[in-house]
Amino acid sequence: MVSRSYPKSPVVQMRRLVWVGPLTIVASIVAVLIVRILAVMVLQPEPTYLPLGWFFPILDTAILVTCAVLVFVAMARALARPIRVFRITSVIVLVLSVLPVLAITQEPMGGGWPEGLALMTMHTAAWAVTVTMLTTLTTAVPSDV
Repeated sequence: MVSRSYPKSPVVQMRRLVWVGPLTIVASIVAVLIVRILAVMVLQPEPTYLPLGWFFPILDTAILVTCAVLVFVAMARALARPIRVFRITSVIVLVLSVLPVLAITQEPMGGGWPEGLALMTMHTAAWAVTVTMLTTLTTAVPSDV
């Protein structure tokens, strides 16, 4: 009989969330603002176009990434494989987050496709930072006993 050794699933270290959670929120805001600055430099939108202003990207990112951290905590406490489920859930939420952006790409809303693509890129930046930080910085692979 051949014995196969499978790598063990990473375990979320809940105590790490004390610093990883807030750091994830700040890093996501920084990533979104970098994309925002580049988008504004390239697109030069009207100053009245609020989605590419300063206030809403910071506020929205802070609120939504905080929600993501709380969902991650809940999944880590309740599920056997929280990393896998969180990654799948986060992709679904990212896709759903694009739907309102599609609505504001219509001209009466003040922005077109270039602005919409910039906003989608901001969403993707926040998603990438959030998922990467939460699923890597909070985990440890259990040692063989």
